[in-house]
Amino acid sequence: MKRIKLLLLLLVSSVTLTSCVVRNEIVHDGFGDDGFSLHQYISSYDLWYVDYHKTTGTGDVPFLSRAFTISFLNGTMYANNNIVDIGHTGNGLGIAVGSYGTYGTVLETRHDIDGYFEFEVVQLSDNRIRIDDLSQNVSYYLVGYQRNQFDYDMLFYDNIEYFLQEYVAWEKINKYGGNDNPFDYENYLQFTPENDVTFYSSHDPFGTNVDYINWDFKGSYVVRNVQGEQNLKYLTLNYDNGDTEEFDLTVINDGEIELYHVNSQRTYVFSGRGFIQYKKGESTTSTKPAVRNSGRKRTKIERETVPKRK
Repeated sequence: MKRIKLLLLLLVSSVTLTSCVVRNEIVHDGFGDDGFSLHQYISSYDLWYVDYHKTTGTGDVPFLSRAFTISFLNGTMYANNNIVDIGHTGNGLGIAVGSYGTYGTVLETRHDIDGYFEFEVVQLSDNRIRIDDLSQNVSYYLVGYQRNQFDYDMLFYDNIEYFLQEYVAWEKINKYGGNDNPFDYENYLQFTPENDVTFYSSHDPFGTNVDYINWDFKGSYVVRNVQGEQNLKYLTLNYDNGDTEEFDLTVINDGEIELYHVNSQRTYVFSGRGFIQYKKGESTTSTKPAVRNSGRKRTKIERETVPKRK
């Protein structure tokens, strides 16, 4: 009888020990304490916003420096490299740019142009992660969203410099209120990726082909955040000839902006002309104008925050 009890005890102990080992392996291979895998986790959000302004380190992963959002679905990696048409391109996911896989807490990506990268994934909150490149000194911060909950206004205003660059030119289509002033003659504006601060303006007549606009003036521009305002920026145009123009800048939609001229109190509406689409990388541009900046990458922009004008 004692022998039988001893055998039963050994058998129960063996089963219990085996169960513990299996559970430990699940936790090790999983992303969280409940065994929820990294593969399940990264695909549980439709869009991962690349909060590039929080990037740390000295390295660079080109496809992440280009992307505003990244998505992971059934082994395929998608990216939105443009702000214009975001939410529509690829049913909101953007364009397919590569493939991915996971093991443990490591995310493997193979970009069609940039090649293979491995990242250690660190979960910071329910929908925030940091991904550390295992081959170089750089970390990116991603915020997860469902498509129907994504904050598109945040995307536009947080990356306003890049939105302004996505058209070859901005054409004045309306003006109202206020007083006559020299800016009435500025019919076209262009914001270029030249150090993210260069603009051009033109007096050319309405309807001019954007490829043939004669850019009369050049200068630098500054965008400032406004205290307490998420959907408003202050724009200053500093012309090389010494003139300065101040505006309140608001986004109407992904093809129109509104500029309120502070000195004259006149409001101007500009419409984007010559959309520039940024695809997978240096070697894939969709339209002729895109050639001028086919490999656009973001840089960390630190804006000054100023009180709202009275």
